[in-house]
Amino acid sequence: MSPEPDNPADLPILTDAVEDAIAAAPPLDAKAMQSAIVAETLKLADSLLHQAAKDMEATLFENVFDRLRAQLPELIDRILLEQAKSAPEPRIDDD
Repeated sequence: MSPEPDNPADLPILTDAVEDAIAAAPPLDAKAMQSAIVAETLKLADSLLHQAAKDMEATLFENVFDRLRAQLPELIDRILLEQAKSAPEPRIDDD
């Protein structure tokens, strides 16, 4: 730590630091700043939306595949039974 000043009037004041920083800062171009903020915001939104779409696609794929896995055995059983019922009776020839 630096030693304390002998005179309290020599203490730095926050407003002095802010005023110095403002004086040293380059002038701001509001339109350029706005354009940069909008461009970066749109890039971020695009990235987030693409990731959300990928996540939703993966979730939907998983849900559909799980439902198919659960319903496929019943579907196969039903079709096999229907085919067995509609199949013609085997003929026995009396030769």
